Amino acid sequence: MEAHQILTLLIFLGAIGLVISGVIEVVAAAFLGVAAMVAAGVMSEVEAFRAVEWNVICILVGIWTIAAYFGKTGIPEWLAARAIWYSKGRVAVFCTLMGCIAGVLSMFIDNVVVILMMAPVIFQVTRRMKLESFPFLMFIGLCSNFYGTALLLGDLPPQMLHSVSGIEFLDFIWHEGRPSSFIILSIVFFAVVTIFYRRLRKTFGERRMSEEEIQSLLSEEPIRDKGFAWIVVGAFLGTVVAMSFRELIGVKLGFIALCGATSLVLILEIVRGRLRINAPSLEEVLSELDWRAIFFYILLFALVGGLEHSGIIRKMASSMVPIIKKNYILGASLVYWVTTPVVGIVEHDAYILTFLYVFRDLKVYYGLNPWPLYWALLWAGTLGSNLTVAGAPALLVALNLSEREDRRKIPLREFLSWSAPYVIYSHIFCFVLALLIWIIPLAP
Repeated sequence: MEAHQILTLLIFLGAIGLVISGVIEVVAAAFLGVAAMVAAGVMSEVEAFRAVEWNVICILVGIWTIAAYFGKTGIPEWLAARAIWYSKGRVAVFCTLMGCIAGVLSMFIDNVVVILMMAPVIFQVTRRMKLESFPFLMFIGLCSNFYGTALLLGDLPPQMLHSVSGIEFLDFIWHEGRPSSFIILSIVFFAVVTIFYRRLRKTFGERRMSEEEIQSLLSEEPIRDKGFAWIVVGAFLGTVVAMSFRELIGVKLGFIALCGATSLVLILEIVRGRLRINAPSLEEVLSELDWRAIFFYILLFALVGGLEHSGIIRKMASSMVPIIKKNYILGASLVYWVTTPVVGIVEHDAYILTFLYVFRDLKVYYGLNPWPLYWALLWAGTLGSNLTVAGAPALLVALNLSEREDRRKIPLREFLSWSAPYVIYSHIFCFVLALLIWIIPLAP
């Protein structure tokens, strides 16, 4: 490795180290890394700007804007009320259903937003029944972080895969003649939820809400303005459908997402006064977007762009060629199982983005099929991040909210007693399916 590549790698690792340690704000840490690369001559400021995948950033801003409106419709609370009614007050069943609802929502909405939507409903139930909120929020956090990679919209890793490989929305359901992310993760998800239902039964026993408590929780109508809710749902579904047919429309996904968000804003601003729709202001919605995360992702693309510009990505790909050429099945399996512990303790988005570029170069320069490697990386990277709060911001939010609500510090051992089994079960089930459907059939 040449001197300038060593310097680039040191800057990159230093920046990621600052991000993981939390010594300084993550955006500041990432910015220092990009600035250091520019100052060291690794790339110019223009090249750093061009390294950012602005299409992905536009997807994030567009979808998060629609999600912010969606969170204020009352639909999440309505879904929770249906879960209470369907479970007939049985706490273990209710918690399981809430995990399923959170998982489904996270396919389209950022998992941190899902936690923030669900927490108030959980607190209503736990306060009435004098239960701790931690098991509820922990399970919901695990489920929402799990399912975000099932489709293109929910989390950053699938959007990065779209950016690197060109995969489209419907390809996350069926790709290259075989089931892909949505189908495989759905099978794994419901297998894990079934196992964890037993854990929830053990935790809550036969506890159930009284008829009075159920009626009290169901007495309020969560959707206070149905006109507002219908407009938001219509815009959301229209945006998703348009994104799923992006190839026919012929424009970028980010453009579609921004058009969907802009259309929703304009419609609400136009009809707010005429139809007396009770909708939040645009300023209120924009203030709730996670701009910190957006700026971090912009800088993350620039950081990884520095690795690519200096030739480190290609060198990493070259070092993997002998292993993968000798035994492709073993190579893909190593990618899967090495990724699992790594993303449990480091920022998984940076790790996934770096190796997506590595596997792309394996195809470009060495003609190796990258798709078993892409999927192994994506699935292991997402599922493994459920191990600790360092890997999954959604779990950090769930932990903070539950500690504040329950007024106690959650010991690491108790946290891992939930996260570790979830990761182990999901990884074993997912690996078996990945091996049978993607790795073995496509091995050269």
